[in-house]
Amino acid sequence: MPSLLPKIESQLSSLQVPVTLQLPDGRQFGRPGSRVTLAFTEWSALAKLGARQLGAIGEAYVEGKVQIQGAMRDLIDVTVGLLPHNPAETTGSWWARLQRRAKSRGSHSLNRDAAQIEFHYDVSDDFYALWLDPRRVYSCAYFRDEGMTLAQAQEAKLDHICRKLMLQPGERYLDIGSGWGALLLWAAEHYGVDATGITLSKNQHAYVTRLIEEKGLQGRVRVELRDYRKLDEAQPFDKISSVGMFEHVGSANMGAYFRKLHALLKPGGLVLNHGITSGQLDYAQLGAGLGDFIEKYIFPGGELLHVTRILRETAAAGLEMVDTENLRPHYARTLWNWSDSLEARFDEAREVLVRSSGKERAERVLRAYRLYLAGSAMSFEQGWIALHQMLAARLDGKVKAGPLHGAQSVYPFVRDYIYK
Repeated sequence: MPSLLPKIESQLSSLQVPVTLQLPDGRQFGRPGSRVTLAFTEWSALAKLGARQLGAIGEAYVEGKVQIQGAMRDLIDVTVGLLPHNPAETTGSWWARLQRRAKSRGSHSLNRDAAQIEFHYDVSDDFYALWLDPRRVYSCAYFRDEGMTLAQAQEAKLDHICRKLMLQPGERYLDIGSGWGALLLWAAEHYGVDATGITLSKNQHAYVTRLIEEKGLQGRVRVELRDYRKLDEAQPFDKISSVGMFEHVGSANMGAYFRKLHALLKPGGLVLNHGITSGQLDYAQLGAGLGDFIEKYIFPGGELLHVTRILRETAAAGLEMVDTENLRPHYARTLWNWSDSLEARFDEAREVLVRSSGKERAERVLRAYRLYLAGSAMSFEQGWIALHQMLAARLDGKVKAGPLHGAQSVYPFVRDYIYK
């Protein structure tokens, strides 16, 4: 182990942010003016730092084997400096790709998907409320104007989606993975649609049901505890949105997912998919152990695909892509807002989690989310992952009808309508 220390000390000396390292035997070394301190209680965790397995360091922090002192923004600067290479530039062999496909097929049964969603979203509603905006929008905001607050940017995102979908009063609208109901209720209250939301989270279902009753929208808005695969195709919808959901679908199920959307959408209607996409063409987890960390502690079963793969599956299902927009920097800013809010209410967050989960699990969840939010912000900033809104239409075959000759849907094939 002594031979490892010069290597680690050399790694730390090249960083722009000064770091102090505390060893399991109590010794310390580092540069003057350190803004980040890493205190190790086990030599095995220190060895992971020497190997630059940063995901393993994150796991050691969650499990209490490493203590971190310092601002999360400084810690992320340290993380970027310690990475041995771009973690998105991983190359996979045919055998690795085959293993990923097999894992994907086995990870997304109805029961397993429900359990995975509960693992993430049913931590504690009060915990999420501490660092999300008042509407609890848990997806990328849209900072249309530089000076927008997070709450304003989230409302701008909700309206951006509704405008892209050209929602009209009385239309039957479906929101897949409706979360805490922000988009569902915004669409109903501002655009007059008949809205249906579905979720696999029992906490979210109960919360949105209460909101619908409080707002007196029972006749026009409903939320169901249902998997998208179980939706009835006999009464298709005019418009469909899926926000922050298809990351959970899985590579092996992506074709079936889009075929289901096609079946649920009326001819001439529009569907918008808003979700995280991979920064690499050939899907693989982020390197340096970062993907393993997210899989274990945050999104079990989550898979990110490149936007080209998503659009290929969209087309294969018979849907025509009519507009695609990358909001990657918007999500970086959104995540930093969430991270800063969690840091500002850290002690309160701990108390909330202790009440809902007990002290031991509360500490693990809190540490995991600290790293997850800041680390995800880093990943979007660096371009390792992205956020795409993809609008598609189901053509109705009516070449001479529609807003433009040959449109075959309600889409006008100009973007002006979004901004009017």
